[in-house]
Amino acid sequence: MARIPLLEKDQADPIMQDLYTKTEAGGFPVLNLFKALAHTPKMGRDFLRLGTAILSKGDLSPTLRELAILRIGHVNKAHYEWTQHVRIGKHLGLSEEKIQAVKDWKNSSILNDEEKAVLAYTDDVNANIRASDQIFQKIVDLFGHRIAVELTVTIGYYGAVSRILESLDIQLEPGVKRED
Repeated sequence: MARIPLLEKDQADPIMQDLYTKTEAGGFPVLNLFKALAHTPKMGRDFLRLGTAILSKGDLSPTLRELAILRIGHVNKAHYEWTQHVRIGKHLGLSEEKIQAVKDWKNSSILNDEEKAVLAYTDDVNANIRASDQIFQKIVDLFGHRIAVELTVTIGYYGAVSRILESLDIQLEPGVKRED
């Protein structure tokens, strides 16, 4: 059970009510993360807008993005994040084998060099905040500066998401089966 009440639409500030309405109109469920962030409507709205931009407006390959997010969820033991992004990854065409390979990517033969570079960078940023020059340069060499920045923003954002989810003990929505 979450450490805070999850605010339903009728309990939320009008700012978040509008976000709930737009989410539902787009055919998406209002996630428990949204309901937790509704306690801080202006910050919650803008925080979720950044997440939407990361998921829908970036130039980074969506499958590479999802591998990075899955790695963050796994390393940070953020089961909600992991489960939600397993679903997104599968929707984007990631195989179950590639998804599971994220857990022990260094020993995986199924991941290619670009995927391993993204996961190495994800681990370095997540663990050390500042990635090593060598690992950062490999990302720049493979993808350029724009993608290096986008990947860094993605890692930072989903690191924050995992901390929010775990600190507030946000559980999966009813009917959503936890992925391991």
